[in-house]
Amino acid sequence: MKKIYIVITALMVFLSAGCKKYLDVNTDPATPQTPESKTLTPPLFAQMERGIQFDSRYLGGLIQYFGGSVNVGETHGWSPGSDVMGEIWRTNYYGLGANLNLIIEDSQAKQEYNYIGLAQALKAWSWQTTTDYHGEIILKQAYEPNRYVFDYDKQEDVYAEVVRLANESIANFSRTDGTGSVAKMAGADLIYNGDNAKWIKFNYGVLARNANNLINKANYNPAKVIEYVDKALSSNADNFLVPNTGSTAANGNFYGPLRANLAAYRQTRMIVGLLDGTYFTGIKGTVIDPRIVNMITPSADNEYRGTNPGAGDPGTAALRNQIPNPWGVLASANPGATFGKYLFKDNASFPIMTYAEMQFIKAEAAFRSENPTLAYTAYLNGISASIDFVSALGTAITTAQKTAYMTSAAVKQSASALTLRDIMLQKYLALYGYGFVETWCDLRKYNYNVGDAKGNNPYLGVFFLPTVLYPDNGGKPAQRYRPRYNSEYLWNVAALKVIGADLPDYHTYKMWFSQP
Repeated sequence: MKKIYIVITALMVFLSAGCKKYLDVNTDPATPQTPESKTLTPPLFAQMERGIQFDSRYLGGLIQYFGGSVNVGETHGWSPGSDVMGEIWRTNYYGLGANLNLIIEDSQAKQEYNYIGLAQALKAWSWQTTTDYHGEIILKQAYEPNRYVFDYDKQEDVYAEVVRLANESIANFSRTDGTGSVAKMAGADLIYNGDNAKWIKFNYGVLARNANNLINKANYNPAKVIEYVDKALSSNADNFLVPNTGSTAANGNFYGPLRANLAAYRQTRMIVGLLDGTYFTGIKGTVIDPRIVNMITPSADNEYRGTNPGAGDPGTAALRNQIPNPWGVLASANPGATFGKYLFKDNASFPIMTYAEMQFIKAEAAFRSENPTLAYTAYLNGISASIDFVSALGTAITTAQKTAYMTSAAVKQSASALTLRDIMLQKYLALYGYGFVETWCDLRKYNYNVGDAKGNNPYLGVFFLPTVLYPDNGGKPAQRYRPRYNSEYLWNVAALKVIGADLPDYHTYKMWFSQP
């Protein structure tokens, strides 16, 4: 018995010493089980880009940035039983969501306040984008463990959370204590390379979007919007651009030829009309915008054409009036990896926010506060910044070409002549190809071509709804996209019923932000 006891005791000692090592046979030292903020951060930017670009295939048709491809976006409908139009939802809750929480948790323990600020900035942007796209969403219970049903929160609450997060992010980026540093973020921060000041500007840009969507509310504060913009992006050097390598389909821009996602899409009548002077001067061809060469493509007969709302390409190559796709080629052709144009190239960066957008937000707020001089300056800044941005993405626009346009009839030459229509149409044009959700916010807060609560109607006679809308709409245009089908309509139906999302016309319910 004594010998047996000794053997058992020795075996227990051996097992206690070797148990952890034995049980950790699946641990890979190259793949930490508790990832650090530095390793979690770089993929997040690709998630931001992915969410917008995937859903733009449908939203792009609705706001008439894209045409020609028959999809539910163009008819303002939805696709029951499908996850289309659900990528922004996926980005918010899966692509970013818990990863941002992990960054905050890891960085709080290490007192890396700049990483905490970065995570909060992306959270603020994501909540803002997701609620502007879907309306009521899951906020308070989103990451509670062991839940199977998640209640929806009012859009008003989400807007307040965006403000809270952005301000907390600004505070964290402003701290001078802790262990955070530019060097610690430089390799992970693919956008601003650890520049806290630029991240603070990005936060103020999110706050500007948040506040400027509320033009129909009694508490809309244009002075606050202007204050936010003045603290936001101050030049094109501050633009938030997600980089794409573009050497393979795996690392290429979603919009590029390598990914082959836009072959069946076409440039639209509205984009053409803004670039060829039709909607600014009333006469086609009176003033040709120098951005036209880089942004869109003429037909085979060198005439610029675009699709009508809800309609495809009416012509054929034989008739020399076929409408090109965003890559600049005809007949749904893929031009190959060395082609493409504007933001539709394999290696093109994708803008999340630009200085031009901020200036047009300021122009709108200043105009609404009856400060035409300030509005006019911001309006000119927005156009100038957009021209410079587009020039860098293709054929260089010369100083002479830019000056000719800025002094033409397409651009108002005095503050007294400036209208809200001029501001909003130039903003629509400047955001072409990337500002899908922001442009949709503008269209909805002005009720498409009906006008806002004060009767301002910048899109009248320019933006036309399709003649045939989705059957369930009851003749009403879309105001939101429904929550993601696979995560909500399969598992969270009880919560959907509370907000009316089980009803066939839910996607036509107006947003809180766009109502008085």
